Amino acid sequence: MSIKLPKLKRADFNKVKKKKILLLSDDMRLHSGVGTMSKEVVLNTCDTYDWVQVGGAIKHPDGGKRIDISEDIGKQTGKQCSVVIYPVSGYGDPQLIRHLINSEKPDAIMHFTDPRFWGWLYQMEHEIRQHIPIMYYNIWDDLPFPHWNEPFYESCDLLAAISKQTYNINKHVSQITPRVEGKDLVYIPHGIDHNKFRPIEISDPHFTNLCNFRQNLFGANDPDFVLFFNSRNIRRKNPSNLILAYKLLCDSLPKEDAANMCLLLHTDRVDPNGTDLPAVINAICPNYRVQFTDRKYNEQELNYLYNIADITCQPSSAEGFGLSVCESLMAGTPIMATCIGGLQDQMGFKNDNGNLLTEKDFTEEWPSNSDGKYKDHGEWAFPVWPHLTLQGSPQTPYIYDSVPSITDIAKTLIAAHSLGTKELTRRGRSGRDFVASDNAKMTAKHMGNSFIKAIDTTLETFSPRKRFELHDASSPKKEYPSGTILNVKQVI
Repeated sequence: MSIKLPKLKRADFNKVKKKKILLLSDDMRLHSGVGTMSKEVVLNTCDTYDWVQVGGAIKHPDGGKRIDISEDIGKQTGKQCSVVIYPVSGYGDPQLIRHLINSEKPDAIMHFTDPRFWGWLYQMEHEIRQHIPIMYYNIWDDLPFPHWNEPFYESCDLLAAISKQTYNINKHVSQITPRVEGKDLVYIPHGIDHNKFRPIEISDPHFTNLCNFRQNLFGANDPDFVLFFNSRNIRRKNPSNLILAYKLLCDSLPKEDAANMCLLLHTDRVDPNGTDLPAVINAICPNYRVQFTDRKYNEQELNYLYNIADITCQPSSAEGFGLSVCESLMAGTPIMATCIGGLQDQMGFKNDNGNLLTEKDFTEEWPSNSDGKYKDHGEWAFPVWPHLTLQGSPQTPYIYDSVPSITDIAKTLIAAHSLGTKELTRRGRSGRDFVASDNAKMTAKHMGNSFIKAIDTTLETFSPRKRFELHDASSPKKEYPSGTILNVKQVI
């Protein structure tokens, strides 16, 4: 009697062990912008790296646990991967990082959100960088050039910038150790999953579901034209200004047309850092339709909302990237937005030669297109030009608050509405073509590939930092740039 033995697999000695990255950000299972992008980074790089995340939240219910989500990520990607989350309330502390470096043995640390949330990390960077590099995905820096952030930049072996404007900021604020473009300074915009956010045509299997969703949302009173706002109810997002601009739009229309309008607000009605929006509506816009959708939607339902909208509105006074705007364009819906930060990247501005602006077009003398130097842009965008005021706080001594005027928002919306829904739909589809293109690189796949290239370069070129390396910050190599957007003399 012969016994059949299992076939032995030949060992692959050429297989390279994956590098492991320690990610510090919002828990990737959360629906915040940072959490969503953290997940997309992991989903689109997990075949190249193993990931360990310190997953932050304001009050995390899973704090103190170790959660292995490898199986879930593997099902979503069809790839063998290793993804572990250490949930925390806040963003962690030095002891946790020391523990994870010893136990998980990562090859690098990557983090993103505002660097001021990570003050403790930069205070210990001299001990971390003796062994592994620190990489920072900079999603929030604004003008004038924030040279008080230079110590944060100096502590990082890689600066990945979310917008062309931030790329330029990182480049010119880094004076002590100038950055090498393409090596330790890269431009990586947020990436949207183009399969999740997409136009739903009548032939699409989801079209019936979309119709049912719309019926449940509006009932019998289905509007002819929908303006959509999908952002948090906070001051810099300017929902109150949008409400007033919407009133001005409706005032300009015949009564019958105005009655068939709807401003759809996917936000909290009241936010401690924003305002009481129902009170605003009752005071200044009681006669026109404003509707809230303040429950949590999954990605498929959110895509339905973008497909229902005729135009998505983002009148922010400050914005790192503007994730909802890119989601809207990927879903084939045009945008009205303030020409600031990363929002201007999504509008497809062109130079005088008709070429798309790149991150290298932004300079010390011209750090943003907020001054309207270039007016030619993609047909899917309806930009509103900001009016600058200077704000500040102890943590951020000064920063531009680029508020668009209510009348400018209204005029822009009137112009967009006059085109009609058919033309807006056509323009929205061209917007999707743009953000999904190899020029814009705003798909999740593009973002993943960009990070793989940047991380690999950082790992290959990393040199352990000396135990103590003092710099004289009082004498930079050249005078710090001002980062002034507008030529004040010309304005006056």
